[in-house]
Order: sequence, then structure tokens, then C-alpha cells
Amino acid sequence: MDARVQLDGIGEESTTGLRRTLTLPLLVFYGVGVTVGAGIFALVGEILAIAEDRAPQSFLLAGLIAAMTGVSYALLVRVYPRAGGEAIFVQHGLGRRFGRATGYGVLVTGIESSAVVALAFAGYLRELVDIPTSVLAVGVVVVLAGLATWGARESVVAAAAITLLEVGTLAVILVVGLPGLGDIETWQRSWSPPTSATAGSAVLSGAIVAFFAFIGFEDIENMAEETVDPVRTAPRAILWTLGITVVCYLAIALIAVAAPDRAAVAESDAPLALLFEQLTGRSGDVVSAMAAVAMINGILVQIMMAARVLFGMGQEGLAPRWLGVAGRRRQTPVRATALVASAVIVLALGVPLLRLAEVTSVVVLAVFAMVNLSLFRLGAVLDDHLVRRWRWLGLVGAAVCVVVVIAGWPS
Repeated sequence: MDARVQLDGIGEESTTGLRRTLTLPLLVFYGVGVTVGAGIFALVGEILAIAEDRAPQSFLLAGLIAAMTGVSYALLVRVYPRAGGEAIFVQHGLGRRFGRATGYGVLVTGIESSAVVALAFAGYLRELVDIPTSVLAVGVVVVLAGLATWGARESVVAAAAITLLEVGTLAVILVVGLPGLGDIETWQRSWSPPTSATAGSAVLSGAIVAFFAFIGFEDIENMAEETVDPVRTAPRAILWTLGITVVCYLAIALIAVAAPDRAAVAESDAPLALLFEQLTGRSGDVVSAMAAVAMINGILVQIMMAARVLFGMGQEGLAPRWLGVAGRRRQTPVRATALVASAVIVLALGVPLLRLAEVTSVVVLAVFAMVNLSLFRLGAVLDDHLVRRWRWLGLVGAAVCVVVVIAGWPS
């Protein structure tokens, strides 16, 4: 879809679209980079503190919910391969009012999750440099907003390089933690069913926080207008991203449960660095450095996603139309990116990390419920055999999202 584009610094206008440069490998790197970096590096300690021995169950439950919704996204992006995907899906499935609410919900999650990861980044980096957390958080947001404005391909290539780094860091932790994975007692503690309402509530509450760790796969469809052959490429990238992240999260969660001093890991601002120290007896500074660099992906990709949601909503008239204007020179949503980065900085300076993650997870679950309902509604009217075949999965997915929020949020 073409967009109206204003020349940078000049009142003259012309028409152009976002540049299609992204392929399947780049989209998978994009999705895995933001998902893995935001989840494990930032929140594994928090989930361990909430769900304790059953932290892997929280990750698995969150992963199943994400996978169910991921199918809905993969099906709908085939029909509506456009920026601002969720808002477009829901607008067609449930109406314009719900589409606008969904778009702003997605925008909020992108901004909040960027703030979460910026704070987590600052926490890791503070292990290495004596600079205030607020300064570090603001600095990284400003730099990455500039990169996002520069170009989609350049940003995603940078994200792909960082993804290799972060996956390599996780691979090292998996290798040194392999002895813990061979402990039968750890498996028994981790996978034993909850024996009380309190234990079950803890698993659900942990799943709500862990669900934040899966935020990322849905960002892929917001890059559809910059993807080569998005009808085929975007659905595959979503499913590959989910599969890779579920495997990584379960393995790391099991290793964390078996940690020599699990309580310390749960309380640490740099949980994976401390876990590495406990497993090897060596300094965790290198892991802290790698984690800090890896989490840059989470901030970069969420800023890109949120800006493109605003851009797509502006084009549809669901947000002020001046936000649907891209810079002619770089063909990126400059105005929307600047607005998103400013909001990220405000939240990072004023709201604690865990509270941001909890609120973000609940808003995402609400958005996912509406996307799933849209699949159900659209399956009855669209002339698409896959959407028709899987429409009832949308209804089940929406119900599961609502149940998880109601059951887990009060604690």
C-alpha cells in the first residue's frame, strides 16, 4: 500500500511506500533477537522468584498460549500483509473501534517492553561501568531510535548480528548447565503438578510474566510492507521464531531451577551472569557484557514495531494521519519513531521493571484475544480455506488468553 510521504524539511509531498528488503532469514533473526533478548536476559530471575521450582511450567504455559495465537497471526498476515497488522486484523474482524483500541494496545506494549529491556540493559551494564541506570537507559534508546530511523534493512541486519551474539551466549550457559539438566530430581520438582491453589496461582502468575518473554513473534507481521513476498515469508518466520524460543526458554529455566543458589539468581539484576558464576566459578562480567549487548535487540525491534504500528494506523485513519507519513530519503516512519522513543524514555525513567512487564503481558494478552476473535469472525466470511479451517482455534485462543489473565493477574 502506498503512503503519502513528505520531504524531510520541505513542505512538498509525493507518494512512495516502505522499501521491501527483508527475507525469511532476516525476519527470523529479527523475531528471535527481540524475543530471546527481552525474555531470558531480563526476566528469568523474576519468574524464578514467582513460580520457584515450577518456573519451567510457567514458560511452557506462556509458550503454548503464544503458539496458539501465533497460528492466528500466521494465518491473518497471509490475508492482510501490512504494517499495523493487529489493528488491521481486528478492524476487519471486529470493527473500526476495536481496531483502533487494538492498535493503541500494541503501541503501548511496544513502548512498555522497550522500557523494560532498556532498564534490564542498564542493570547489566551497571555491572561493568559506574554510570547511573537512568543515563544508560536514555542513551541506548536515543541511539537505537536513530538506527531505526536510518533504515529497516540496516536495522534488521544489525539485529541479526546481535542475535548471533546473544544465542551464542545462551549456548555457553546451556553447555555449562548440562550437568544440571541430567538431574532427575530437578525434572521431578520442575514438572510435578501444583498441589495447591497457591502453587497453581504461582504458575499462572509466572506465566503472565513469562509471556512477556514471548513478545516478539507478533512484531514480524508489522514488517510485512518491508518484506519480500510477505504472504509466504511472514507466516514461516512467525512459526520458526516461536519454535526456537520455546526450546531455549525451557532449557534455561531448568538450569536456573537447578542452580546452586537459586534464591540469589532470583534476586539478581543480572541473573544469567550470576548463574554463569555459580556454574563455573568464573566471573560473570563477560556474560553481563554479552547480555547488555544482546538486549539492544529488544529495544531496537520494539521501537521499530511500535513506530510501524503508528505508521499503519496513521495511514488507516486510526491515528493522526501525520504519523502515517514516511521520510522520503530513508523511507522510514521518522515521525512515529521519534514519538515512540520519547515515550519509552518517559516510562524507563518512571516505572519499575517488574510492574512494566506485568502490565505489558496483560495488555498483550488482551490484544491477542482480539486477534484470535478476529480469526474466528473472519473465518466465516473470508474466501480463504486455511482461515476457514482454523477459525475455531481463534475462539479457543481468545478464551485461553482471558482465563490466564483472570486467574493469574490478582497475585
